[in-house]
Amino acid sequence: MSNAVVRNAKYTVGQIVKHRIYPFRGVIFDIDPVFNNTEEWWQAIPAEIRPRKDQPFYHLFAENSETEYVAYVSEQNLLPDTSDTPLRHPDVAEVFEQDENGGYRPRRTGLH
Repeated sequence: MSNAVVRNAKYTVGQIVKHRIYPFRGVIFDIDPVFNNTEEWWQAIPAEIRPRKDQPFYHLFAENSETEYVAYVSEQNLLPDTSDTPLRHPDVAEVFEQDENGGYRPRRTGLH
């Protein structure tokens, strides 16, 4: 275990975010306080944009102009999405419900 200080996550579950570099956006469905994926996954990121491991990482129901998928993104590579465009990812409706302000909150039923 490293002596890295675990920071509080800047973003929250249900928040819509976009990638700082790549053209995709999504809703956060889980947060790891520090990197929690394989070394191979981390090494596959080009070195010039490879994120630090000692920061929150976010699991997103993500989408770009062509497809929907699940993404794992470092906090340093995320920005708030303020487009107010609804998400079309098919898993969003299974996990979240929209509130009166258009935001997403986890569904109470079916979650453990």
